[in-house]
Amino acid sequence: MRWLVGWSSIAAQFGAATPGTVTAGAVGEAHEGRTVHPVGSQLLWGDPDPLWAVGDWRPDEVRVISVDPFTRLAVLGCCAATDEELRVGLFAARGGALRHLTAWPGSYTVVAQTGRRVTVVGDLAGARPVFYTPWANGTAYATAALPLADLIEAQLDIGHLAALLACPDVPEALRDSTPYAGVRRIPPGHALILREGSREITGYEPVASLAVAAPQTDATTAVEGVRDALVEAVRARLTAPRHAPETPLPDPGPVPGMGPAERRAARGGGPAPGIGADLSGGSASATLALLAAGLPGVPGTILGHGTGAGERLLAVTFNDLLAAGREPELERAGAIAANPRLHHVVVAAGEEALPYADLETGPLTDEPGPSLITAERHRRRLSSGSADHFVGDGARQVLDAHPARLADLLMDRQRRYLLRPVTALARANSSPFLPFTLYRAARRLSRTPYRAGIEAASEALLTNRFPQEGTTLDATLAALTWARPGPAARWLTGEALAEVSVRLQTSATRPTSIQRPGEARARASLARYASDHRVFEQAAEVRSQRLHAPFLDNQVVRASRALPESLRVRPGARSEILRTVLSGAGVRDLPQGWGATSQATSTAALRTGLRSSVTTLIELFDAPLLADAGLIEARVVRKALRAASEGEPLPLDGLADLISTELWLRRLLSRRGTCWTGSAAPRQRAVAGGVGILSPSGD
Repeated sequence: MRWLVGWSSIAAQFGAATPGTVTAGAVGEAHEGRTVHPVGSQLLWGDPDPLWAVGDWRPDEVRVISVDPFTRLAVLGCCAATDEELRVGLFAARGGALRHLTAWPGSYTVVAQTGRRVTVVGDLAGARPVFYTPWANGTAYATAALPLADLIEAQLDIGHLAALLACPDVPEALRDSTPYAGVRRIPPGHALILREGSREITGYEPVASLAVAAPQTDATTAVEGVRDALVEAVRARLTAPRHAPETPLPDPGPVPGMGPAERRAARGGGPAPGIGADLSGGSASATLALLAAGLPGVPGTILGHGTGAGERLLAVTFNDLLAAGREPELERAGAIAANPRLHHVVVAAGEEALPYADLETGPLTDEPGPSLITAERHRRRLSSGSADHFVGDGARQVLDAHPARLADLLMDRQRRYLLRPVTALARANSSPFLPFTLYRAARRLSRTPYRAGIEAASEALLTNRFPQEGTTLDATLAALTWARPGPAARWLTGEALAEVSVRLQTSATRPTSIQRPGEARARASLARYASDHRVFEQAAEVRSQRLHAPFLDNQVVRASRALPESLRVRPGARSEILRTVLSGAGVRDLPQGWGATSQATSTAALRTGLRSSVTTLIELFDAPLLADAGLIEARVVRKALRAASEGEPLPLDGLADLISTELWLRRLLSRRGTCWTGSAAPRQRAVAGGVGILSPSGD
């Protein structure tokens, strides 16, 4: 895991002799000259407001531009800006134009210092979040929550875990909290500004006027903007220095039935040098693979790896041998991989790669997430990939229309654009009355005020009214609300649901500028997915490998938000947009079935994995930590696990949320050591006191 950390404190103005020195009165009873700094850190700049990079950062991923000792800019991650562009962005930020710091292609975090003012800029999606906590008469910040929790010796925030399980995609329930009490999160699209310890959180995106409608971008121009942003995002990775695994193990030679990629994965020697990409047969991963293979770039690595036989890109397809109905996906992937600039590798796996397999091993992630139960499955695929590997994650959330956008169309008096999505859904469900049902739900949402919608969700938690599970129609109707309980809410205790209900009620009474339910729900869905993607990167991490998700880049998200809603709601809009992107890059020959979805196969894999590991999962909930925290009753969850394994139609993603959270808690409490060292380092790690009992927050 890689992160950056720094702080700004009033005490720093007295002058410390060494970076990270704690002066008199800075930390409780600390004496002058005592120090604290992160373990395994690289100092980017020193006192009075120090900044460190921690973890296995590559040299080209850490860039610092200095104008003078107190005017400097640090960019961590993949950023395609030149030094001169970074310098211009620093001067713009000094004048308050923070948006300039997010306009470069790539995925990165920016820290700007001008005098005693420190500005930390998060991204638009939420894949690169910023956390902060009060500390040492000032504020400490980081791009990971656990180090800050260690710094202040924080305990678990049980109320946040309850909200995460009950309403995972409702910002009003989660607010700015994290799993650690006292550690806060900056919302996506915002920046943290520190001035001698005082803090301010401000948005850097322009705010739409409530009195005058914003000008609508026509569909052609908007799609061209998405194309340009996506091409630049891929090019930013291609033009970056290439890397090879640090300590590749020797290949023992041919093994019957195993290719080079399978042998490398089996011996644990790390990823292949150069550039690679997922090739699942879906439109998102295929678009990135074809763009990366077709755009001009620097082939191979600086050591000459990855340049053989004209191969530019390693395309990896995962073949679940136990999943039925995947033949069309594999055929599409094979047809796309016929491109001579792709080298296709198929990674086949059976029971050993099912969800819930090998839960005993795995790293501790910064936060809980559903990918903890599928980490081994993803790691098998990624270990056969390249040192820089493209994934199509986020395309659905960035390009597709959330069902609640139908209400936005009604608010804009654009009823005619509802015809296509409603008709397509009616065909899929074979229901002649569906168009009227869907229209009534969208009209009801368009006429429901924000406060009433949040209060309705709060009431649903108290009365145990949860969304009906079943067809696509059920999911669509459940999404046509301002907020709704998550799939795991039905297994939480009454006390936990009451705690989350209080959070919603409190949020409903606060002033807000939110007016359009579709736009609000789409942004919340993207933020939830980006947060889960960050956990996925940590859980399935392969040493010496970087995962690149261009669809979550600032410029791609910003360009996608300009797409007209009338275009988004069309059936197959995402695949048509990506087809246009590829056409503009010179790729026009796409296989039949382009754009078909694969959600059903992932659900089937979840059920198969649950059935295969049900005994282990029931043992996991014999004495669960979630029950100790007052969030669940163990017997209720054990009964649900047995019922789901026998085929009862229960929300499998809800059970996955419970299992992954329980797993994360066990890993958190079993860890040893802390993220800090020095004479003034914290005396104990975060959550050293164990799991507390849920109690009403009262805020």
